[in-house]
Amino acid sequence: MQKVLHISKYYHPFVGGIEQVARDIVTSLEGSCEQKVICFNHESGNKKDIVDGVEINRVNCQCKVASQSIAFGYKKQLKKLIVEFNPDVVIFHYPNPFVAHYLLKLKKKGNFKLILYWHLDIVKQKILGKFFNGQNHKLLKLASKVVATSPDYVDTSVYLSQYKDKCVVIPCAFNDSRFDDKEAINKAATNIKNRNEGKLICFGFGRHVPYKGLDYLVRAAKLLDPDKYMVYIGGQGPMTEELRAMSEDHHNIVILGRLTDIELAGYLQACDIFCFPSITKNEAFGIGLVEGMSCGHPAVTFKIAGSGVNYVSIHNETGITVPNGDYEAYAKAIEKLGDNQELRQAFGNSARQRVLDNFTLEKFAEKINKLVKEI
Repeated sequence: MQKVLHISKYYHPFVGGIEQVARDIVTSLEGSCEQKVICFNHESGNKKDIVDGVEINRVNCQCKVASQSIAFGYKKQLKKLIVEFNPDVVIFHYPNPFVAHYLLKLKKKGNFKLILYWHLDIVKQKILGKFFNGQNHKLLKLASKVVATSPDYVDTSVYLSQYKDKCVVIPCAFNDSRFDDKEAINKAATNIKNRNEGKLICFGFGRHVPYKGLDYLVRAAKLLDPDKYMVYIGGQGPMTEELRAMSEDHHNIVILGRLTDIELAGYLQACDIFCFPSITKNEAFGIGLVEGMSCGHPAVTFKIAGSGVNYVSIHNETGITVPNGDYEAYAKAIEKLGDNQELRQAFGNSARQRVLDNFTLEKFAEKINKLVKEI
């Protein structure tokens, strides 16, 4: 049985997109591989625990520099795992430049094959990104395979586009476990619909940070007929109060804050139009977009060069895509869908089918197992 070491920034129960993908990979390989995980501890101290039957080695994080976690004891812990566990395959989730530095130094300590799981380029910290240019090329040259979440990212990444022969596209998986409690979700959805009888419900959610573009959704919502449309925005973050201030004089815009899984699923089920207004390549894929589409709703998105968002939702098939940052066009797209029930239904049906055809955990697991076996 092959041994696989997973290197993630953090790991469940920490909630994050990369962390969910890492856990989905571990779950997908269950029974076919012996596995261990190393990551930073999202709490404090060094800790070893078991998640889903797999050993998780959590290393104490002393500080963060430019959003990158730093742990002085990481090299020792990673070296110990590579020497004692002796993995056949290492799956390394990028970006994580601090750990990449040690992984490259410790390569000679093990005879493992490297799968480089490239979630996104470093685009926010431009100076830091340039500083790690050499490191990135070393990683890409060392890797046996490089995983990207969409063909769009392979084509436009300044790095991946130079290593296309190594790249494999494995779209992120939609984990529908949050929809398990159907009775509670149906009740929540019914309550939402009853509160908004006679109106079309638009819903968007995500962390309230600039790249999610939720301020553009608020601007678009202000242009909608308040007697016809209700716009709900879930989530929280640094921009929450700014979003509330922007919408305080508009009774058809509600900033919900953090939602429970049942509440989130209720809004996803109840809405008529799903809004996903991310504006930069930091949104490399869009799991939240997949969740909205899975409920059979048309999506309204911005065009983002190089992001997987426009690979997930296809213009005039599963929804409508408008020029990046053009909130007036965004509002018009919502109105176009709102005025045409047949179009909403057609796009919504196509959206759900696209999820079932491409973004299920079963299809994800097939591709991950095939990749690990091949190398």
